[in-house]
Amino acid sequence: MTTAPTVLYQRSRAVKTRAEILKRAVDIASAEGLEGLSIGRLASELEMSKTGVFAHFGSKEELQLATVNAAKEIFLAEIVAPALKHPPGISRLCAFLDGWLSYVERIVFRGGCFFAAASAEFDSRPGVVRDEIVELTRAWVTALEAEVRKAQKLKQLSRRACPRQLVFELHAFVQEANWAFKLFDERVAFARAKAAITDRIARETIAKRETRRQK
Repeated sequence: MTTAPTVLYQRSRAVKTRAEILKRAVDIASAEGLEGLSIGRLASELEMSKTGVFAHFGSKEELQLATVNAAKEIFLAEIVAPALKHPPGISRLCAFLDGWLSYVERIVFRGGCFFAAASAEFDSRPGVVRDEIVELTRAWVTALEAEVRKAQKLKQLSRRACPRQLVFELHAFVQEANWAFKLFDERVAFARAKAAITDRIARETIAKRETRRQK
């Protein structure tokens, strides 16, 4: 039994409307927080009825979770997918970090890094929204650590380097650039972060070479 054209059209329209709502929701949440979202606010900004928006999200919590998921998809498309075209190891690790800096500098979200803002907002608020943010953020850190380990296996980085410590520092450089750019409007923060990342990674490659010389 085939689906009637009218039904297919209605489904397609519903998917498009939901995507438009979430696009606006992600932008608002990046600057004003997920708590700043409401059915009424979105209905007003998109010139829709509250009933129309509510039909896509049955509660504020559902709206917040859908917004986090929409931000994840943008993050994957903007940063992860392009970086995966690079070979594993240092090249991909640097592509992840460069892509992340670029995504903030290009103001993909007007509030800067969505997950940096969401993490700060929900770090002390237990619940399913916080759990989702934690899971996604941990997955990103784990992906960075995996590339450090691959780089060590490929003998691109010193075996003495602790993947968690190195990623902690590299992650902090990008977060600091995001903070300085949004609070002080300092674009030079991105150049500083790139220099810090390059220097930190180089120190581990130098350590490897020095170890070889000592042998």
